Formats: sequence, structure tokens, C-alpha cells
Amino acid sequence: MKENKLVNQIKDKAIWVVLIVLAIVFTAANPRFISPSNLLTLLRQVSMYGIASIGMTFVILLGDIDLSTGTIISFVNIICAYMMVNMGINPVVAVIISIIAATLIGVMNGFMVSTVGIPAIIATYATQTAFMGLALIICGGMPISGFSQGFAMIGQGYIGIIPIPVIIMVICFAIGSFILNKTYFGRYFYAVGGNVEAAKLSGIRVGRIKYLVFAISGFFAGLAGIVMLSRTASGNASAGADGFEFEVITCVVLGGVSITGGLGKMSGVVAGTFIIGALKNGMVLMNVNSYVQKIVMGVVLALAVGFDCMQNKKRQS
Repeated sequence: MKENKLVNQIKDKAIWVVLIVLAIVFTAANPRFISPSNLLTLLRQVSMYGIASIGMTFVILLGDIDLSTGTIISFVNIICAYMMVNMGINPVVAVIISIIAATLIGVMNGFMVSTVGIPAIIATYATQTAFMGLALIICGGMPISGFSQGFAMIGQGYIGIIPIPVIIMVICFAIGSFILNKTYFGRYFYAVGGNVEAAKLSGIRVGRIKYLVFAISGFFAGLAGIVMLSRTASGNASAGADGFEFEVITCVVLGGVSITGGLGKMSGVVAGTFIIGALKNGMVLMNVNSYVQKIVMGVVLALAVGFDCMQNKKRQS
């Protein structure tokens, strides 16, 4: 028992060692990597992955997957921008409506998975396809811009020297960690992901938990979409496309959350998020071809999932 505990502690620290090594390698390759301006840029880039990864962490802890995250970000980009620019709605109201819409998309995913019984990978892919089409219809395939300065502060502003998106990410990670470690819901997430039948027998309403988790995933994806919209100052249907959800999944699995559910910590997801952010930022500074970057990200995802699968086999043997 003590040996297993020691092994788990080593694994928890290993992810941070990888992050440090990665930072050293990129700094040696290009000293600009640790310049204050680049570090601030890196933090802003990481914030969107970090916010979205919190909801994805909960979903994967259940042993499910959410492929609609990127599309929810795109959809929120478009409807929030459309309400502010084309309909003249107050930015605060537009943000609230957009996040509610994102949460309801998550509830829809929960309905299809829990009530209808559609596998999560199919249900969320269906949502991904449908709402991407709806986003394109709303904007006509064209970007929407022309936001107020106040709205731009969400993604571009600072409090002191810290970018506001980073502050939002830190608050979100703190909330996610609190839910997992200090509430009954967190225990239920682990219980359902670890053994769904045992969770049912112990009185946990698995269906309601799935509704809740997919709703939370939609909420955080929507919040990430608002931050992205403010940062880029342009509502674009392709904002969360091009594999954004797979990069979020990589952050989560790389951070030690088991793809089969029931195991993982929010602290590991923080490290996984920063590794992905550092990797993408470092490759850009080294002028790595964008196609090669995709190959690297695919390999990282495969290695992370492969390592997790090997660990699961060891636990079962």
C-alpha cells in the first residue's frame, strides 16, 4: 500500500518535471521563450485551454468524452458577437445569454447520453456537427467584429501585471479543485467513473450526475469561448474548430486523468495544460511548420493515452 502511494506521488511530481524540462529545452533553443512578453502571451494562450479543460476533466472522470467543446466555443463566439453587433444587446446580457446557451448544449448532451443512452462519443459528435452548422448559418460564414472597449477588457485587459484571462483561469481551476476535493459531487464523479454499477447500488443517481457533468462542461466551454472572443476581437465560426477539443483532451489526459474514468487530480490538469501551451508556443518560436506541429500534438495525445492504458492494465493485473 505504501509502495503504491509512493509511486502515485512520483507520478504527480513527474508531470511538473516534464514541464520544467520542456521550458529549459525551449529556452536553450530560443531565449525569447522566457522573456516577460512571451510568458504573458503564453499565459493568455493557456487560459482558454485551462478553462475548457476543467469541464472536460469532469467528463473524462466519468469515463465519457465530450467532442462538442470546440463547437460550443465557436457557437458562443458567433451568438455573442451577433447579439452585441447585429442586435445591439448590452455586452453583459449577451455574455450571460451565451453562457446559458452553452450550458444548455451541455444539458442536451447529458440527455442524449443519460436518458436516451447514446454513447457519449456519438452524442457529442452529433452536437458538434449540428451546432457548427447553426453557427455558420447565423454568421453566413463571415467573421463578426466591432465590440466595445469594455468587452475587450475580458480577453485583453490586465489587473496589475496579470492578464484578466489568467485570473479567470485560476479562479476556474480553484472552483474545479474545490468541487472535486471538498464536495459530495466530486466523490460522486470519482465513484461513477470508477465503477458505475457499484455507484448505482450505493444510491448515487448516475443519470443526474451525467446531466450535471455535461452541463458543467458546456458552461466552461462557453466561458472559454467568451474569453477567446474578447481576446481575438472577432466572432468566428472556426474559433474552436481544427481540433480544439482534442487539444483540451490532451491537456486532461496528459495531466494524469484516466481516459477510462475514476482517477485524476485537478493539479495534474493544470500541469498538462501548461505543457501543451508551452509546447505550442515553443514550436512557434522555433518556426516549426504548422503541419509538423499537428503531428507533434497527435503523437503527444497518443503517448498520453497509451501510457494511461498501460497503467490501467497494471492496476487490473
